[in-house]
Amino acid sequence: MKVCTDACVLGALAPVTAASRILDIGTGTGLLALMAAQRAPQARIEAVELDTAAAAQAAANFTASPWAERLRLHAMPLADFAATQPPAFDHILCNPPFFRNSLRSPNQQRTAARHTAEDTLPFQELAGFAARFLTAAGQLTVLLPPPEMREFELDAAGAGLYPSRRLVLHHRPGSKALRHIITFSRQPGGVQQRELPLHEAASEEYAAWFKEALGPFYLAL
Repeated sequence: MKVCTDACVLGALAPVTAASRILDIGTGTGLLALMAAQRAPQARIEAVELDTAAAAQAAANFTASPWAERLRLHAMPLADFAATQPPAFDHILCNPPFFRNSLRSPNQQRTAARHTAEDTLPFQELAGFAARFLTAAGQLTVLLPPPEMREFELDAAGAGLYPSRRLVLHHRPGSKALRHIITFSRQPGGVQQRELPLHEAASEEYAAWFKEALGPFYLAL
């Protein structure tokens, strides 16, 4: 799977800077874990990835990074990681698979990364894990398209996790929502919402907020 723009926005804007222990669930080749390591210099970051090829790439990327001593990879399913009884996390990040009904790719790795399946990462399992392994004040930040996010919010509420901040990504001002990035916590209450068009109204130029947020990670914008 290629590095996608919305995942980069998740990595750049998730409120992880004060966290001491961070977990990236389904790290792929390590993007979110590496961005968290750059943004939270005091944090220990763990990452879980069940696909062996992706996990090998993530391990290589972690080793080659300036933050190798703070990054740890677990090449296993989330349920197996839960069975190790890890200490609680201050923040959990996840860009989960979400294509439930679209055509499946002939490439099995791509399919596993894109489709929610009972043997990969069901939303209920993700919400339940977060409720179990977040600290009392911990947060979970998830990236999903709007229809799938509505389903995940129900599973999260069932696990005792509630939205506190919603970022809505659009191609341009006024266009339909592409993705929601929601931060969940254990405290029910009001939700802060921010609309974030990726591009200026009539051009391919990235929006000013995007350049500011992604500037520390992109070589050029």
